[in-house]
Amino acid sequence: MTPWCIRVVATLHIADHIAAGITDIDSLAAAASCDADALHSVLGHLVSKGVFEEPAPGRFALNALAQELLDPAQRLGLDLEGIGGRMAYAWGTLFSYTRTGQPAYRELFGQPFWEDLDAHPDIAASFDALMGPAGHGAPDPEVLIEGNWEGVRTVVDVGGGTGTLLAAILRNHPQVHGMLVDLPKTVARAAATFQAAGVADRVTIIGQSFFDPLPAEADLYLLKSIINDWPDGEATAILRRCAEAARPNGRVVVLSGVSPDTISRRLEIEMVLVGGKQRSLAQFQALAAAAGLTVESAGPSPSGRYVVECRPT
Repeated sequence: MTPWCIRVVATLHIADHIAAGITDIDSLAAAASCDADALHSVLGHLVSKGVFEEPAPGRFALNALAQELLDPAQRLGLDLEGIGGRMAYAWGTLFSYTRTGQPAYRELFGQPFWEDLDAHPDIAASFDALMGPAGHGAPDPEVLIEGNWEGVRTVVDVGGGTGTLLAAILRNHPQVHGMLVDLPKTVARAAATFQAAGVADRVTIIGQSFFDPLPAEADLYLLKSIINDWPDGEATAILRRCAEAARPNGRVVVLSGVSPDTISRRLEIEMVLVGGKQRSLAQFQALAAAAGLTVESAGPSPSGRYVVECRPT
């Protein structure tokens, strides 16, 4: 009950209304366009759990926990009308996923996850925001294990969304030219990112699928939070496209989705959304070999993030 009550008040922006001085239940319900009795019950439950305060009957105030709902990053993951709603409802398919090993997202929303995003631009935009600085904070531009950028002149961010990571890399390394590859509707939102970062003159934006041939012979091909979103067959196909493009001398760098062999397995949201996989290093090495890549090194970057660097065979 409590998690759903939190999602409801986050979606209705109740904390924002209270912060703006609207505190009695009738005015809150009017501001949020909802039923006053139902909202009173929801808020009353949250007060009993230590979220919000009710200093007088029917009048509400923020406390430390409720103030966290003012954070836009928190709301992105909780908003039932955006990507937060898709993720929340998708957990209801966990039983089917556990029995079959396949995502049951289509059973809930009528089509697979990526097709659903394509059909609902508002949901897709909230997904991009959740994946970007609004949801995950400023991106970490240090993507190499040794942090050595000598000789790197071109970077292709494969499936790079609206370009926040690539923009951070280009800001830190003025000698680098970047290429952003993602679906046309996604990269259409990237121009503002590069303009704001002051690097638009060093970026080429390419609207295409990463299952199609990628721009060839760049120095680095980045895959951040991509491989973990796909089952083995599709993940191998993506890696194969990177290997083809990176030949003869480029590197393929994987960020997120691969862990040291000693790390215990955990359930992640991408598993129930899209049938993705968190892989051990040994599992990833097998995929890489099938795609024409050799794992050259794996370990923490200077900032501590686990990175895998590959070369084409």
